[in-house]
Amino acid sequence: MTRAVAVVSLVLLLVLVLYVPSAHPPERFLGQLRSEHEAAVAFWGPEPAHRMLDRAMRLQSDAAQASPLPAASDMPRTPGINGAVAVEMATVNQRLFDNPYFRSVDALLMLASYRLSSLLEWLPWLLPLVLVAATDGALVRVIRSKEFLQHDPEMFAVWCSLLIITACSTIVAFVLPVHLHPASLAGFPIAMAVLLGRAIAHFHRRA
Repeated sequence: MTRAVAVVSLVLLLVLVLYVPSAHPPERFLGQLRSEHEAAVAFWGPEPAHRMLDRAMRLQSDAAQASPLPAASDMPRTPGINGAVAVEMATVNQRLFDNPYFRSVDALLMLASYRLSSLLEWLPWLLPLVLVAATDGALVRVIRSKEFLQHDPEMFAVWCSLLIITACSTIVAFVLPVHLHPASLAGFPIAMAVLLGRAIAHFHRRA
């Protein structure tokens, strides 16, 4: 059951992530980013908000550098046949990737990077909650074992499936050009921490 839920969730996640850039122009994502940055300035203050924006720009820059697609300026400038091939490859790359869809993909990644950067700002407060939830689930499992109570593999599968669905929903929410309040970003890891604790509590080790 858990594997089926994981496969279906990942397929739907891939379809939605590929569809969203085709449904919205790049200006929609950039406008949403500016709106959320203004909300972050009001919520966190200017210094943390600018730190989040700077972190998002670094993430986007690192992703661009890791891309296997060469930029036109990086193509080798050699004479003769090799030079002609390089120019033709640069032209093909430009035709393939210099279009509204891929510009929307770049803008989408920038928005997702900013939201991820905003989520990292919550990390110092959320890590203790994750540790507490995991520890609580482990203690519940130990107590149940001491009482000779059987662990429920069906409930373990249910909680794991909900955890997978929540993780995929978080990624989808990060790429949708809808307004997310800075405080709402903390809700995703909180829900995942609770589900993780429940899954650990019902973990069933096969003999």
